[in-house]
Amino acid sequence: MYPQAQGRTMYKFVFAFIVLLGSWAITAAAQDASSQGSDSSNAAKPVLSNPDTGKDEAKATPLPATDTPATRVSKVAPEGYVIGIGDGLDINVWKEPEISKTVAVRPDGIITLPLIGEIKAAGLTPNQLQDQVAASLSKVLSDPQVTVIVVAINSLSYNVMGNVAKPGFYPLTHPITILDAISLSGGFRDFAKQKKIYILRTGSDGKQHKIYFNYKQVIKGIKMSQNILLESRDTIVVP
Repeated sequence: MYPQAQGRTMYKFVFAFIVLLGSWAITAAAQDASSQGSDSSNAAKPVLSNPDTGKDEAKATPLPATDTPATRVSKVAPEGYVIGIGDGLDINVWKEPEISKTVAVRPDGIITLPLIGEIKAAGLTPNQLQDQVAASLSKVLSDPQVTVIVVAINSLSYNVMGNVAKPGFYPLTHPITILDAISLSGGFRDFAKQKKIYILRTGSDGKQHKIYFNYKQVIKGIKMSQNILLESRDTIVVP
């Protein structure tokens, strides 16, 4: 009988130890959860599930309201591009919708704006023009905020004439080589003199000079330096 009583006593001791260990684990888990809850105000916003897409999306925090004019991005670099005849300009005066307009540069290089009248735009960068418009408006408005955006580039173009499929003017809105221009014009017509092509380019002195281009050589990889980038107002002549 003694060994059986001793076994029951040992069983009760082990059972009590297990109960105490479980109680300690539950208490520790509750304290840890409480600590995490107290820091939740400083934590990032929870990730929520979008019922429409089924994807997890972070809860957005609204941006604070501001009374400063929004930054507008020009389609061309405002510090480097030079406005030309035919270009379309978006003249925006902050909080002045009656004055803000989209205008085209006339053949004489002039634009017309309310309260200002005529002002020369051709030959200026967008930044230079917006400074001039702001200076003119400051005579009638208090601290005008002006933004000039080039919305249509029509002054940059080149011409292809002669024995090509589609002669005419083409926009020069990105870098184009002579080979590119010939391809865009549809290629040569019959009897085109592919070895005697030349480009008419106006120099800084206002005079035109010829730049010769031998198509046969270039497509064979000979004298590839002939395949130059075109400049605005260049004329490619294919005899």
